[in-house]
Amino acid sequence: MSAKEQSLVIVESPAKAKTISAILGNSYVVESSMGHVVDLPQKKLGIDIDNGFSPEFVVMPGKVTLLKKLKKEAKNKKHIYLATDPDREGEAIGWHIKAAIAHKNDSEDKFLRVVFHEITKEAVKEAFSHPQDLNQALFDSQQARRILDRVVGYFLSPFLWRKIARGLSAGRVQSVALRIIRERERQIEQFIPQEYWEIEARLSKVQQHEKESFVAKLVKIDNKDPEIATGQVAKDLVTKIEREKFSVADIEEKDKTKSPSAPFTTSSLQQEAFNRLRFTAQKTMLIAQKLYEGVELGESGPTGLITYMRTDSVNVAQSALNEVRKYITESFGKEYLPDSVRIYKSKKGSQEAHEAIRPTGVMRKPDDLKQYLATDELKLYELIWRRFVASQMKPAQIQTTTVKISAGVYLFSVSNSKVSFNGYLAIYEEKDDEENEKEEITLPPLSIGEILKLIALTPSQHFTKPPAHFSDASLVKFLEERGIGRPSTYVPIIQTLLYRDYVRRIKGYFTITELGAKVADLLIEYFKDIMDLEFSAKMEEELDLVEEGKIAWLKVLQDFYPNFKKDLDHAQNSAKKEVVQTSEVCPQCAKPMVIKWGRKGKFLSCSDYPTCKASKSISSGVKCPNPGCGGDVVERRSKKGRFFYGCSNYPKCTFVSNTLPKDA
Repeated sequence: MSAKEQSLVIVESPAKAKTISAILGNSYVVESSMGHVVDLPQKKLGIDIDNGFSPEFVVMPGKVTLLKKLKKEAKNKKHIYLATDPDREGEAIGWHIKAAIAHKNDSEDKFLRVVFHEITKEAVKEAFSHPQDLNQALFDSQQARRILDRVVGYFLSPFLWRKIARGLSAGRVQSVALRIIRERERQIEQFIPQEYWEIEARLSKVQQHEKESFVAKLVKIDNKDPEIATGQVAKDLVTKIEREKFSVADIEEKDKTKSPSAPFTTSSLQQEAFNRLRFTAQKTMLIAQKLYEGVELGESGPTGLITYMRTDSVNVAQSALNEVRKYITESFGKEYLPDSVRIYKSKKGSQEAHEAIRPTGVMRKPDDLKQYLATDELKLYELIWRRFVASQMKPAQIQTTTVKISAGVYLFSVSNSKVSFNGYLAIYEEKDDEENEKEEITLPPLSIGEILKLIALTPSQHFTKPPAHFSDASLVKFLEERGIGRPSTYVPIIQTLLYRDYVRRIKGYFTITELGAKVADLLIEYFKDIMDLEFSAKMEEELDLVEEGKIAWLKVLQDFYPNFKKDLDHAQNSAKKEVVQTSEVCPQCAKPMVIKWGRKGKFLSCSDYPTCKASKSISSGVKCPNPGCGGDVVERRSKKGRFFYGCSNYPKCTFVSNTLPKDA
């Protein structure tokens, strides 16, 4: 087949190219752009603010040769199909590739846009049989976001360099996320635990063995909530309650319906993958991308296993609904299948043209893929597969029995639940962050007025707990609920905060660093709009309106910039430079040393810098455990951003440890 009879298809990644090439055959040459090909310049603003915020896009480092290859490949091709991802970023990549590789004589209809949400034979061939034009509004939305983020980062970052330390950065959305973590950290620091006591009664039927007892909790005293502040009050209450007779005051039985959740969106997948699998948001998305782009399935070749993983929609294609309903009937029986398809409502502003994250073929069960997928890939696929199947099953029916037990003016309560019909629970049950397994309570047959035997009355001390540190799951949930960021931005937000050492992830939970707290406090003081949650959410809504073609991208920037410039000018003139004095003396010039921050963390620097450039690491206060060394253990950071401990005498002493050793 000659080159003129072939068409060129351009996608973002080699894995995606391989899968699509296997589907399309020899009539198409499929190439990868390896992501974005152009961007704003690295060392200057690259935006003409006075000339309508006109951007200056330049070819990214390492992409010159690739674009030459694509341009040469495109020259004699019948059509060029831009098959980049179905979102803002994918649309922008398509536009920029077209601009970079188009020849002067190319007709406008030579470049075609194809959009699909799953990489399967049917979906890809359907998309290629109905190509579209590039979406101007979608491109405008991405361009507005990129320019907005560049303007904020370009001017805020140098402000932080001057006031705190060089090398710091600030961003439009990352700074708001930092504020959220900072405020949670402050709540935790300021929290004062309050003591309270609970009293539980271990009871049984009069003629029953103690092994068949159950525990009820004190819930009312004289029809009021019990407020037991001290152990002495609890002890006095126990003495009084022990004198009373215990009898069954009321038995309430309720039938509850527990409905399945919608199939996954980006944020709900990230949350559930953390809660259930302890995957970080980044790990979840890396694995999901691989499942989407295609996995080798033996003789079947590369196959996309899930739909597009960046989505805020819970819509599902009718063909997939038909398939899953057939599977439910065949695998569980008709009693598990609702009379009609379960319809879920996407949140306001979601992209209705997108689909939820689901398996591309529900008949492709997790057990069928064990030989093809790595352990973590299989875990995530199974999570997505089970959630999707469950979303179209009948609700579970739960019978709840609550028994109220009186002892004079004291009222105790105990409840138990029994699943009468498991419904979707036969395949899937959600798990919340911080969820604890509850002990199963078995109640004996009881009747109202029945006298019960008191076996033991036990007071227990408790303290109110501070708010929990944010995890990947709870932070993503918080951002989504308040409209901050979008599906494609949650991971970059978290990764930037970690990379800049504004926060650290400790045992799965984020803790703000001293540097992060300083940056957050300074930005909150001087940039109230940028750091305001409602303002940030409003900006996201406006970018959504640009995508929908309802407002012009330029208006968003023109409305934003004047107030930002005003705040920036005020901050430049008013904010004082952060200088943290120490008692350390410079080893070279004997002047005081100050604390500074760099890419590798906190360090000591001479206060007379740049005249004197002496610097040294800050000791942890622990001596090196290597015999005869005498050096101090200091914190270091690897090129990949991982923190560890090493000896101040490096390279003479090569001691390293992931944890701070105990001082001998």
